[in-house]
Amino acid sequence: MGNFKERYAITSNWQYGVIIIVFALTGSTSAFVAKPILAFLGITKTTYASWIYWMLYVILIFPVYQIILLSFGFLFGQFKFFWLFEKNMLRTLKLGFIVDFFVKK
Repeated sequence: MGNFKERYAITSNWQYGVIIIVFALTGSTSAFVAKPILAFLGITKTTYASWIYWMLYVILIFPVYQIILLSFGFLFGQFKFFWLFEKNMLRTLKLGFIVDFFVKK
């Protein structure tokens, strides 16, 4: 926990608690939001094979999660932390071009 706090400049246990709560809310919410999006697109378990539906569901959760994470981070006053976390995660996944697209150097 100490390295995590140092790496992301977390100043208090209160801030750490808020960050953990945001991660928990984001995971649940992104899974909840992805299903209606798939239904809106006409992708259901009955229209596609089960494995295709679940694969598309998991793929859709990724971008939904990123957007909700930044949104909840903003609402809870921790946008700076979550923006840094997002940039690091996307670069680790070799998707840094997404960050570069939105952040002009």
